[in-house]
Amino acid sequence: MSSHHIVREKQEPALLILSLEGFDYENLGQILEWSPTVIVSQDIYELANSLAFKIDAVITSDPNFRTQENTKLVIADSDPVEDAFKFLLAEQYNALNVIAGEFILKDYALFVNDIDIVVFVANKKIFPVRSGFSKWQPAGEQVEILHEAYDLQTSGLIKLEEHKFETEKDGFYSLVFDQAFIFIAESI
Repeated sequence: MSSHHIVREKQEPALLILSLEGFDYENLGQILEWSPTVIVSQDIYELANSLAFKIDAVITSDPNFRTQENTKLVIADSDPVEDAFKFLLAEQYNALNVIAGEFILKDYALFVNDIDIVVFVANKKIFPVRSGFSKWQPAGEQVEILHEAYDLQTSGLIKLEEHKFETEKDGFYSLVFDQAFIFIAESI
């Protein structure tokens, strides 16, 4: 394997699987299409292995955890998600897709400046955005802001309820706010 190939390989987001509960396997196939580095939590290892994933690493607190050959163990000292991020940053990945059962802001907020993050929870795609973010979407798409956004100003969106919006027409919507970043969710 040439060093050029290694660099190209790490340009694809790694994939951290914490839970597959409620996640559409068709979407999983699309994420796995580019053969990302796959890291799973110990809890999901048996299921992922039974689905014939090539598992590159397992996040575990058990240094004797048994895995398939050539699978690294990433020993979790405190928090499995934090330890997965630290491992990926040490390996110089610049992007990570996460499949999780729920979105917990504190698990991701510390790493927003270090690695591009997309979290998939059931039928939602969650990611951080900076003030001035804009994106083209068709009419009727829902956008949810997952925590408090200070001095939030929107364009191209209709407010449905607190923190939930819908694109008013085909075109760009934008978000301006007074903080470093916010996490938003879109339907997938």
